Order: sequence, then C-alpha cells, then structure tokens
Amino acid sequence: MKQFRTLDDVDVKGKRVLLRVDLNVPMENGRVTDTTRLERVAPTIAEISKNGGKVILLSHLGRPKGRDEKESLKPVATALSHVLGKPVGFADDCIGEPAAKAVAAMKDGDILCLENTRFHKEEEKNDPAFVAELAKLGDLWVNDAFSAAHRAHASTEGLGHKLPAYAGRSMQAELDALTKALEAPAKPVIAIIGGAKVSTKIELLENLVTKVDALVIGGGMANTFLHAQGIPTGKSLAEKELAPTALRIIEKASAANCAIILPVDAVVAFHFAANAPAHAYGLDAIPTDGMILDVGPQSSARIHAAIDDAATLVWNGPLGAFELSPFDRGTVAAARHAAERTKAKRLISVAGGGDTVAALNQAGVAADFSYVSTAGGAFLEWMEGKPLPGVEVLRAR
Repeated sequence: MKQFRTLDDVDVKGKRVLLRVDLNVPMENGRVTDTTRLERVAPTIAEISKNGGKVILLSHLGRPKGRDEKESLKPVATALSHVLGKPVGFADDCIGEPAAKAVAAMKDGDILCLENTRFHKEEEKNDPAFVAELAKLGDLWVNDAFSAAHRAHASTEGLGHKLPAYAGRSMQAELDALTKALEAPAKPVIAIIGGAKVSTKIELLENLVTKVDALVIGGGMANTFLHAQGIPTGKSLAEKELAPTALRIIEKASAANCAIILPVDAVVAFHFAANAPAHAYGLDAIPTDGMILDVGPQSSARIHAAIDDAATLVWNGPLGAFELSPFDRGTVAAARHAAERTKAKRLISVAGGGDTVAALNQAGVAADFSYVSTAGGAFLEWMEGKPLPGVEVLRAR
C-alpha cells in the first residue's frame, strides 16, 4: 500500500475531513433495506471521529435529475447513525449556506452527512466551480468509495486535485486485495470468469489472459467459445457472431501461456425454469433442442483441480444459471471448494461483481473468501486493466 496515501499518513485531529463514501444503498418506502455498504464504511468514519476529525460525508444516491426528495440521503444518515451507534447530523445541501452553517457548527469528532451530491448536475461533470465549492468545506479529502472510483466526478476525483487526498480503510482494503490478486499475485494465478455474455467481458478476458496462468470460462460465455470451436450447443444461449472474437482470445491466451479451461460436459434442460428435468451430457452429445444451463460433473472436477493448483484465484461471474435450482450446483460447488482452500491457507481468493457476490452468499461462503468486492463497475474496470480516476488521484507522489 506504499503507492497510495492512507489515513496512516495524516493527523486528522481538529481537521474538517471531507469523506467520500458510498451510501448508494437499496431503499424501500423511505427506509434502507440493506446496510452492507454502511457497515463497510463504518470503520473509516469511526476512526476519523475517534481521532478528533470532523467527519463530513459526501455521497450520491440513485440517478436524480436535479433535486428529488425520494433520493434524499436523510433517511440513510439515520440508518448510518444506528450502524455507528453515534449521532449523524444532516445538512440539506452539499454546498452553499446550509452546508457551510452545518460544518461551522461541528465539534471535533462530530459526524455530518451532506445531501446527495447528484442533486447538482455539476457533480457528474466534475465542474471546477462545483469542486471549489465542495473544497471550501474541508481541510482534506478521504476517498473510501472504491465502487465509485471509476467515475471522474467532483466528489470522487475532482477534490483530490484541490485538497490533500488519502484512501479510507475500505478503499485501502480493496486496493490491497486487488493488488495481491492481479498486480503482484502469488503464482500460479487462476481466474474464473462466468456470466451470460462474452460481449460485456471482451476487454476483461483480453487483459486476464496476459496476467493469469489459467482462465476458467463458464456460464453462457462458455457456449460462445464452444460454438467458435465447432461444438454444437443446441438451443443454448451463445453469441455466435462473436466466434472470431472467442478464437482471437484463445490465440492470445496460447501466446501468453495461459491455459483456457472450457466445459467438457454440461447439464442440459429443455426448459429455462427452476427444477426443469435435466441431464448431464458429454459435449459430443448435446441434444439439438437442449439448453446448456450448468457445467457438468467432469467439468466441475476439472475446475476444482485447477483451483487446487493455484495460489491466487480471481472470480467474476457464475458458471451456470445459478439463480435457478438445480443449475446453481457447479457454481456453489466451486465456491465451496475455493473457500475450503482459502480457510486452509492454501489460496488467496478475491471475488467481485453483483452476481458473484449473490452466488457466494447462496453458497454460504462469502465470509470465507480472502476478499469479496461489492463494487461492480469499478471492480470490472480494474480487472480490465483500466486506470480508475478516483484511485489514480490517491497515488503517493
């Protein structure tokens, strides 16, 4: 973590700390329905408060077009105070007199949440005048919102050019985990990439084949690769027009000495529905009217063996239609196998992306992985090898 400035590098006592967090939580009838993101940022908030900093929270919620009370952060501030066990004040704007007055009234250790930054269109435009208005409220800026770090907005990147900038503890943990997974990993490294479509993950696959020793491709994506190699896939989801792309990725992997691991058998059903009658077939016998909905038992055994050979695992996307039973079996079994290896200290396992987190939770092993990222877009862009604006601005210069 020496390449990034963190809270270890600053004394926050008496300072106004503009803390960018991700409070973009699911809401129903004006109440927070999932506090996972609040729990993730709580340690950073509590640490700055305990050390005598004035904690001024910046966040967006939803995609409002101008001011919209349905997307106010006020109920989120209330939920956050329950998570922290401390009062969280609220200002009904993030700039101007309401914000300035609320900040001026703060004592050391106080926590204040400013209203949704996206109530101002200038936030997403990273408008210099808006950045300057936000910067007036703080002495330093801490970014603890990795999930928004792929966006160059005023509160996620712009402030890093106006104020001394540091990574919060959640951001630090994320950068630490991702560096261990892809930048300086324990080798051999295996990646499991699943999901429905190759088209959404071309850049990801092209970057990974140059970084990992083995790449497991599962889900609907695998069907595209099988089709590209002339293997009939029946009525399965496959992006047949992307066959040349799949072949290019296979060639690139071969040149980089990266083994591509595709299914050798599959669980096939004739209806896309939970508990539809299903059967495992070898790839030479996929019925013309059947749909591949999960990896078969031989494929599972190969994936488990590949995990056994690895020192580091990076995972994004399920191996089958995991949202429908019994087509979650391949994903759940692989997740549990990786979790066992991790608990035995034989594997560093890093996973991320919405479906992946849901699948690991379904398997009951999310807590057993080395690190699970809740950041969707930012996690994928990092894995694609793209610089993230909200991270780059934190680099030690």
